[in-house]
Amino acid sequence: MMCGITGTPGTGKSTVADELARRGHKVVHISDIVQPYALGKDPDRDTQVIDTDRMADELVPFDGFIEGHFAHLLPCDRIVVLRLRPDELEKRLAARGYAPEKIGENRDAEALDVCLIETVDEYEPGEIFELDTTGMTPAACADAIGQFYEGKTPASFGNIDWSAFVEVTP
Repeated sequence: MMCGITGTPGTGKSTVADELARRGHKVVHISDIVQPYALGKDPDRDTQVIDTDRMADELVPFDGFIEGHFAHLLPCDRIVVLRLRPDELEKRLAARGYAPEKIGENRDAEALDVCLIETVDEYEPGEIFELDTTGMTPAACADAIGQFYEGKTPASFGNIDWSAFVEVTP
């Protein structure tokens, strides 16, 4: 069974995936395999444009985890959406040196549930596990994800509301 780990940049995807790998799970980071699918750069959003349809068509399913910002657009059996309170996300992205505009874009995407909404459009409710990583250690997150992967924790989503964190600009 292939399980995707998705979420807004900064929610802990890579860190948690590395913890799962340390525990013996096969983990593929999308960032390690994405280059053949890159179509160019979107200068307005300071991001790579990826042919996710082609990547989804060519990806060979495996038992384990695939981690990345658009894992929910790939053919996974189950999907984990990592969430992080937007004020904490803002701090993490600033520490990484993100530009203020990029921080705001990602903070608002998190507050507005963008990754979750895209995931709900692609997967059945029983295939989605939303996890609030705020204040959790990578080990605790990996424990929760491992339980979901093994079918010991039921799917659940839609219980996080961070809409109050959306910043409205005049």
